[in-house]
Amino acid sequence: MVQIKRLASTDIGFNKSLGQLLAFENAQDDEVNKTVTSILTDIKCRGDAALLEYTQRFDNLTATTIEALELPKAYLQQALQALPPFQRDALEQAAQRVRAYHEKQAAQSWQYEEADGTILGQKITPLDRAGLYVPGGKASYPSSVLMNALPASVAGVQELIMVVPTPNGEKNDLVLAAAAICEVDRVFTIGGAQAIGALAYGTQTIPQVDKIVGPGNAYVAAAKRCVYGLVGIDMIAGPSEILVICDGKTNPDWIAMDLFSQAEHDELAQAILLSPDTAFLDKVETSINRQLETMPRKAIIHTSLENRGALIRVNDLDEACAIANQIAPEHLELSVDQPEKWLEKIKHAGAIFLGRNACEAIGDYCAGPNHVLPTSRTARFSSPLGVYDFQKRSSLIQVSAQGAATLGAIASTLAKGEGLQAHAMSAEYRYKG
Repeated sequence: MVQIKRLASTDIGFNKSLGQLLAFENAQDDEVNKTVTSILTDIKCRGDAALLEYTQRFDNLTATTIEALELPKAYLQQALQALPPFQRDALEQAAQRVRAYHEKQAAQSWQYEEADGTILGQKITPLDRAGLYVPGGKASYPSSVLMNALPASVAGVQELIMVVPTPNGEKNDLVLAAAAICEVDRVFTIGGAQAIGALAYGTQTIPQVDKIVGPGNAYVAAAKRCVYGLVGIDMIAGPSEILVICDGKTNPDWIAMDLFSQAEHDELAQAILLSPDTAFLDKVETSINRQLETMPRKAIIHTSLENRGALIRVNDLDEACAIANQIAPEHLELSVDQPEKWLEKIKHAGAIFLGRNACEAIGDYCAGPNHVLPTSRTARFSSPLGVYDFQKRSSLIQVSAQGAATLGAIASTLAKGEGLQAHAMSAEYRYKG
């Protein structure tokens, strides 16, 4: 039986209890960091040779060259063709929906001309090359390929390099099929911090990328943190989260399973329900304990819900929305009547699911929006992965002779105020001659 926390917003010390529930420090393990730093330094210095050694040590793969660890496009197509028709169809439909959604995000260059002929604007250009990290082996995350590769493709990234570990040579056809559908340019069967190092620094065989995206274990996360600045990264993600706001009218079995959908990720995942209906919270708790017995990942769900889950009674839905903004969850379900009304009150959430039929699981796979979302309250200041993460903006400034006189005088005055004489004279030359 799960001893899930029961809280009420009227409890003395509620805010403190909520803060303790939400507390999750993305702690950096000293041993992990030490190991990762050593691996990255080695990759930077020795390139392919070091990469081959780490691949043999950690994945038990023996190869004499990195070229031998690259999968040809024909191999990816074979993986796609080998899928059962229903599985291939689902993957292709999901890809189509994800691409269609992200096509609406693509930014366009623009400019405007002022009265004196000065032209100002913005030029949008895609990254030249992006690296996609995909967990491998027994893990199967084809959705991760879709969510990371397709926005890059829509943005116009010229080359996408995918790395996926294959411990003991174990490849996952779904992951490789997804790479074929997304038309990933090159796929290498490498993983871990060494793969992040190869993408960040480049080796004799693997080209350096401009940005690295995709989930991974603690070593991968630590490596991404280390190379940030040399290359861009998507984010350092914490455990998965779901917050459900329910008015008490949704089937409690549905809500219990929605909580499970995040709890089953890992023991540190967080699932929270807010409702003004105490009897409904009771029904959901009963459903949790009944349905848990049928779950293949029962032990993980149990630990997650008992350690980091909660059923919270609120005074009303207004208060629920206020608490939701305080939590700033990765996934927020508004399982209520007139969800559009309550949407207006939500300021901080990675993805918002409106209505009783919009379960988080659909968003994870095929609704269209990206499932790479801010966690650990970072939705207060960051956004889902999207096309904009693979595009850059350059400012455009073309100054007319008349504009040089007007703007030059302003610039000169301000530059002198800052004690920067060369700045001032540079501007003055344009209108004083």
